[in-house]
Amino acid sequence: MEDFYDVVVIGAGFGGSAAAKKCADAGLKTLMIERSENVGDKVISGLTIPIYGFLFGPDFIRDGNPPFERPTDGIINYIIYDIDAGDMDIDDTLRVPRPFSPVVTFGYNTYCKPFCEWQARKAVDAGSELRTSTTVVDIIKDNGMVSGVVLEDGSRIRSKIVIDAEGSQGILAVKAGIRKKYPPEAISLADTYDYVMDKKDLDRILGYSLRFCWGWDEQKIAPPLGHGNGLMVWPYRNSVHFMQDHCLRLDGNKVPNLKKRFQEYHDNITTKLPLWKEEIAPRCHVRARMWEGFEIYVGLDPELKKMSNHDDGIILIGDAAGLESTELCDGVPAAWFSADIAADVAIEAIRAGNTRKDFLKKYDDRIKDHPIIQWSISSRNRYNLRYAQEKHDKRLLKKYVHYAWGMGQLTHSLTPILKMTFRFIKKDPAIVTKWIKMYFRYYQNWLHESYDYTESRNRIIDPGRPKTGEAVFKILVGGQDLILKILAPIIKLLAIPAFYLSIIANPAMKILLPVMRPVYKILRVPLSPLGNWLSDKVVRFVDRADPSLFEVTPGQSIISQKGSINLKKD
Repeated sequence: MEDFYDVVVIGAGFGGSAAAKKCADAGLKTLMIERSENVGDKVISGLTIPIYGFLFGPDFIRDGNPPFERPTDGIINYIIYDIDAGDMDIDDTLRVPRPFSPVVTFGYNTYCKPFCEWQARKAVDAGSELRTSTTVVDIIKDNGMVSGVVLEDGSRIRSKIVIDAEGSQGILAVKAGIRKKYPPEAISLADTYDYVMDKKDLDRILGYSLRFCWGWDEQKIAPPLGHGNGLMVWPYRNSVHFMQDHCLRLDGNKVPNLKKRFQEYHDNITTKLPLWKEEIAPRCHVRARMWEGFEIYVGLDPELKKMSNHDDGIILIGDAAGLESTELCDGVPAAWFSADIAADVAIEAIRAGNTRKDFLKKYDDRIKDHPIIQWSISSRNRYNLRYAQEKHDKRLLKKYVHYAWGMGQLTHSLTPILKMTFRFIKKDPAIVTKWIKMYFRYYQNWLHESYDYTESRNRIIDPGRPKTGEAVFKILVGGQDLILKILAPIIKLLAIPAFYLSIIANPAMKILLPVMRPVYKILRVPLSPLGNWLSDKVVRFVDRADPSLFEVTPGQSIISQKGSINLKKD
């Protein structure tokens, strides 16, 4: 006897579990199938998830308490021309300035496994069924219509819709004839070292900033320009990641010896870069080395980009749909966005009794209409680094680095981010309050390692908690929320022209950037002491404040005589 579900989701990663939760919340009988024994086993390394993923992604993530390892306030780029001579430039313009940092962030560093486990548990709590150690080997088609999946043991599971979230290494979309296999030049292999390091050392040496390293190919300190993502160093809570990635094939169909190259790059940079050699290396030790493949240039391939991400009875999301960012290497936001859209369309289709591709075309239409997805899969600065290498042109190298990982990014990311901001405000102006509370709640959770499903959610409250500060926060944020709700009709109307006017943000930034850069450099030195002082004040307030203050839907903060607090789970 075959099992039957409304929705079968293949893969319990970032995208799959988000889609499963939304479908289950809507009352659909939902099944998540995960081939690993434990959720997250396939993605045990880590990454930085940019802030726009949290702001515009699934509401249960934005309004919840997901686990992450460290907030990040920006990127410091080491542009290395001659590492032996110490000839290098530093671009650290993509930074959230103090006093906003570290509470207001550029993104959050996280290990993938605990985050995926958190998401999957949320999906199960919502009513979705999860089967692990289960591999889908084929799909079921009836008269050209996808109507379920076939498992490795030969059993068959029927469904009205299949959501394919199996990632870039999946083959079901290829078997279904929806997409073609990604070519090697669009696939990158990441070599990641996980180093254990004391938190005090991490706070002092790396703080909240990522470190990216770029250099001419012949120096053998980073992957070939344009055929990888340089070399990235980023801090977690008690560990630091060293990661480099390299395309599986170079121009002219050349297949590199990646094992040899990676070891050579690693040895050169760790013994020659002063930051690593003098500061990090003496204070850390390797815990693990990980390898992981992912696509990076699918969105730049005209043939792959124009291919559909749906068919009769099936929708592809995340990496399976080729939605990896071409520059920031951040597939998680697109996985969340596409999961949200796929779940919405699946719910609509099932309720309408029509899961044909003409109805599911809504999914592709909404993906193409998503400003951030389209920007992230089409940016070319990382790809264009190869031209800087070909000409050995320092100006081009600095330009492409600055426009991808420096302040120059605002010349092509500002318009899509503003469009999404006004799109959300048009739907609900009070979303601004939720965003503010998210920043404060996330940072407090990080300080106390207080996430959902952990005992630290019930923790001892500081007896000297800042009651005056709490009152001020309530007045400011509560007053703002009240004004937003009262003026909601006007704000919604104003958000419409603001959305369309956002198109001028990128070109305007190109004009303003030459003025902003020197002003920023001049002002940040004299304003630094004041910014640091205010930042420290905010951090102390967040550290000791009542956690219920930052909840979207405040739970009852029950403080016992012993001072313990119980927080209502989301």
